[in-house]
Amino acid sequence: MEEIINKVANSALEVFDLEDYYPKGMHVQIDISQWLLEGFLLKEKDFREHLKNHDWSQYQDQYVAVYCSTDAIIPAWALILVGVHLAPFAKKVVNGTIEDLDASLYEELLSKIDYSVYKGKPVIVKGCSRKPVPMRAYILATNYLQPFARSIMYGEACSAVPLYKESKK
Repeated sequence: MEEIINKVANSALEVFDLEDYYPKGMHVQIDISQWLLEGFLLKEKDFREHLKNHDWSQYQDQYVAVYCSTDAIIPAWALILVGVHLAPFAKKVVNGTIEDLDASLYEELLSKIDYSVYKGKPVIVKGCSRKPVPMRAYILATNYLQPFARSIMYGEACSAVPLYKESKK
């Protein structure tokens, strides 16, 4: 019987797994519609009172997305004011959903990676993840890898989809 050889493990293929960069810590979102009259109308005095009485310390060292789940028209100052209350506690505050928050975190993280280690190598951007990696992070990672990698694929080594191949010079 022939020995089974793992060709993927023996190849020069580099795996770029975005899940490895997922920021540790709680990722939460605050729906400000809870502080609006019937979820739609912002009455400044009441809104400020709700913010004043809210326990902001529960967001200590968390990543927070601030959004409104209703079609209410929210003045910019209201979202900024929520951010002001969160600033002493949260690691990061963004306007939007959890996906927007994760995309913002990945934008920061991916911009700090040294991609030169992938110079001239075939790279596979791992597609399956147990953590919520937003599509924007995959696109951004691929854009950062492209000037360095010989080729870029997406997915798993057994079923990768080619995305980019360096042109012959």
